[in-house]
Amino acid sequence: MSNKNLKHKKNIPGAWYCTDPDDDNGEGCIACNVCYTGAPDFFTEDEDGNAYVYKQPATPEEIELCKEQMEACPVGSIGFDG
Repeated sequence: MSNKNLKHKKNIPGAWYCTDPDDDNGEGCIACNVCYTGAPDFFTEDEDGNAYVYKQPATPEEIELCKEQMEACPVGSIGFDG
């Protein structure tokens, strides 16, 4: 489960976020590229390849797509506080 106290600093404000890669619990982004290739309208990568949310989903379809990325994340670094 993602750690809402260790959000990536580049996440835009909103319910969806990615966890910072420095999460000592092993739930930080590992730059696997699953989310930003699966939902490039919402997730992107920083200079090290770590994901962050740069656009919050708004429609039911967009939210479903982000949920799919959250479930596909191999380390659970995508979170939702909604």
